Amino acid sequence: MAATLRQIMLAPETQPKVIADGQMLIEQEVSGLSGVSGAAVKLAYKTVNAFAPGHVHHMVESLLPSMVDELEPYWADFNASGSTEFGDYLAKYGPEVSAALLSVTDARAAASSRPTIIKAYRAVRDRAGKHVEAALPRVGALVQKYAT
Repeated sequence: MAATLRQIMLAPETQPKVIADGQMLIEQEVSGLSGVSGAAVKLAYKTVNAFAPGHVHHMVESLLPSMVDELEPYWADFNASGSTEFGDYLAKYGPEVSAALLSVTDARAAASSRPTIIKAYRAVRDRAGKHVEAALPRVGALVQKYAT
């Protein structure tokens, strides 16, 4: 039986690399944003980093298992489809994949007891889907880097 995406991405030898690459992807995505929406995300990101240094790394680490679980059905369908680039596959289902991934961060924000973090998240949440969709090709490439 083929290994699941969870087994691959969360393997002890792989997970730290995925976390590091995930954090780098977030930093690159945030730095590349522009416009009013991008400025709001950059401000929220800066606020979180100032308020809680290391928080982004911690969040990537703690959210990774749930994010992988949300991507698992897409990975299985991608493999069955014969497609070659997981990032392109995810982009094809952009709004659906974005909603699935944001359901993880929404649940985490709802459970948070840190008012500054909650406020920063709420400030950018309404436009987050657009940003997540734009990042899906790179998210898919990151997954494919480790899963193939």
